[in-house]
Amino acid sequence: MTNSEKTKFIDAISKKYGQGAVLSRSDINTFATKNGYANPSWLKKPEYKVGHGQYKLPVEGVATVGKLVSEKTVEVPKSVPQDAAVVNLFATHMETENLVPSKFQGFVPWGHYKTMKQVVSSGMFYPVFITGLSGNGKTLMVEQIHAEQKKELIRVNITIETDEDDLLGGFRLVNGETKFVPGPVIEAMDKGCTLLLDECDLGSNKLMCLQPVLEGKGVYLKKVNKWITPKEGFNVIATANTKGKGSEDGRFIGTNILNEAFLERFAVTIEQPYPAKSVEQKIVLGSMTKYDKVDKKFAENLCTWAEVIRKTFYEGGIDEIISTRRLDHIAKAYSIFNDKLKAVELCVNRFDDDTKESFINLYTKIDAGVKVEDLNTDDQTEIQHDEESVESTTQ
Repeated sequence: MTNSEKTKFIDAISKKYGQGAVLSRSDINTFATKNGYANPSWLKKPEYKVGHGQYKLPVEGVATVGKLVSEKTVEVPKSVPQDAAVVNLFATHMETENLVPSKFQGFVPWGHYKTMKQVVSSGMFYPVFITGLSGNGKTLMVEQIHAEQKKELIRVNITIETDEDDLLGGFRLVNGETKFVPGPVIEAMDKGCTLLLDECDLGSNKLMCLQPVLEGKGVYLKKVNKWITPKEGFNVIATANTKGKGSEDGRFIGTNILNEAFLERFAVTIEQPYPAKSVEQKIVLGSMTKYDKVDKKFAENLCTWAEVIRKTFYEGGIDEIISTRRLDHIAKAYSIFNDKLKAVELCVNRFDDDTKESFINLYTKIDAGVKVEDLNTDDQTEIQHDEESVESTTQ
């Protein structure tokens, strides 16, 4: 293809998928075949590759065909009045960025994936609150649904310091001038994409600035005297370890009791548990495939180990738990050190000495072939006794 032909191809495929979209090799080939273009082999070269079999389209005006895409600061001519610039959301370059999440190799859809996919696919404004223990895939599920749907997602990690300025925007120094820069909430509304409020229960009452946003009505920007109306496709999803009622057991230090009026504006609440053993085993095997170190027996042992520990945790025997994310950490450590026990040990070092030792001892018994029925009794008691010894020492 000549440069002119390449440019025409990029323009055409960008109209279908969006500027800077990340596409698979199959997506590119299918589009070229259906629309009568020659095989765009030039687009599948390393300079466009952003992941395994994933390629990013060059963005017109930001990069020329044949070169890597690079961000470009958006400038406003000095002759443009400041209020007009604000109306056009001038002080941002997100319109040139691709905000579709990358596909996660080895991801296994499970649990409420289908339900959340229906919400996202509907294109309706339907705020959802997802709650569940740490490391069970809440955020990843939302990201992968958007990756599959090729829908843009803006993720904002909430902390106690997050305020109206962080969310809605404020005045910043841009090219030597003080300009209003829209925050991520306004960006999501303007692009008609999904806003993900991650770790929402770490926020304070300053989140109340989102009340009108959660009603789907838009929001009034007091600082620039401007009402912003969301575009079609905009939605809000929040994730949290609690239901916004705080954490009484001390497991999630920093979580807060969220305002009831704020929580009431979420249409539905989805409770995300840890996956069943059979599903989790597929997840761990997916991680092992990703890290190029597959051991089916090790994956089975890890999931049995996590299942016994969680059962003890739910019965109140211990205060610690092995998350799905930690099993992924162990799979990765195993690919690095090629030592199962070392991988387990390194990844449970975060716990206190007695809990760590009991967890390691439990794993060695499982790896040695001890029956699960025996583990569900003897080893739960052993773990619980270790925890009680810690408490008696500290009292």
